Amino acid sequence: MSGKLSVWFVLTPNVLLLDYAGPAEAMRMAAEMGGTFDVHTCAPVPRLATSLGVELASLAALPETLPPRSLVIVAGNANEVEDYQHPEALAVAAWLRSAPQPDTLVASICSGALLLAAAGMLDGRRCTTHHSLIDALRAAAPTARVEEDRLFVEDGQILTSAGITTGIDLALYLIERHGGAELAARVARRQVVYQRRGGNDPQLSPWLAHRNHLHPAVHRAQDAIAENPSRSWTLAELAERAHVSPRHLTRLFAEHAGVGVTAYHQGLRIARARELLADGRRSVECVAELAGFASARHFRRVWRRYEDVLPSAWRFARSSLPTAAGECRSE
Repeated sequence: MSGKLSVWFVLTPNVLLLDYAGPAEAMRMAAEMGGTFDVHTCAPVPRLATSLGVELASLAALPETLPPRSLVIVAGNANEVEDYQHPEALAVAAWLRSAPQPDTLVASICSGALLLAAAGMLDGRRCTTHHSLIDALRAAAPTARVEEDRLFVEDGQILTSAGITTGIDLALYLIERHGGAELAARVARRQVVYQRRGGNDPQLSPWLAHRNHLHPAVHRAQDAIAENPSRSWTLAELAERAHVSPRHLTRLFAEHAGVGVTAYHQGLRIARARELLADGRRSVECVAELAGFASARHFRRVWRRYEDVLPSAWRFARSSLPTAAGECRSE
């Protein structure tokens, strides 16, 4: 998506520090790595205590209105039964009723879902929270469909997460959604976490699959492929990027990534092909060329290892755009 996403972390006194710090660091890293994220932290008071006893200061005030393309992330608290009775928490619930714009995304981490419920934002929606708070959320939002055993749930403009470390999962999902899978993978690796997909998509993104390891040489080779999957990488070229011999890279890939170099490369080419097919404006032959396959026949042969239907049928089920029959245009 083009344009900066304005991210607003919303805190209340006795905030569970990991609920805030983990996702905030993920967003900060994404911005530092070139992602178009503008990160803010705001609260109803300029200074507040956290679950660890340390204080956070110099907090921005809750904005009266949110700019276009905003994401609000409400962090959870350590003792929500008491904490959410305080005026500061009530002020956040009131703010949530008026500040978000039609295009604002609103997310909660852990018990932050209770503040969304207090603002009426979960009425009639699917949502989740920490497993110990499921009954409390059902009571707070009786018309909501509260789901258990979910990392996070997305329903329209509202996202809710199960809490604590799943806030990082949610942040990585949002980074992927607005900055691309490759950026999300880089942030996940920097945080040394395994990105687990949630929401309505239980499957791991091909751009993130086989990256749940810590071997720097394999990551260097994978980074090179991910940067340009359409290129006809040779094993020698990738080994040079990884600073190991070709034979050693083959062994390392199998041991740490759990997949062969060629299979990994083809998986990313297929992922690129899916993106091009979904656009709907290029022929299958053009998609095959842009994704790096030697021919449309070769593309279809590899494609059938990943999908049960032909590329044209796959696109027809997902795209409302007409298919262009003209020449293939490079990007």
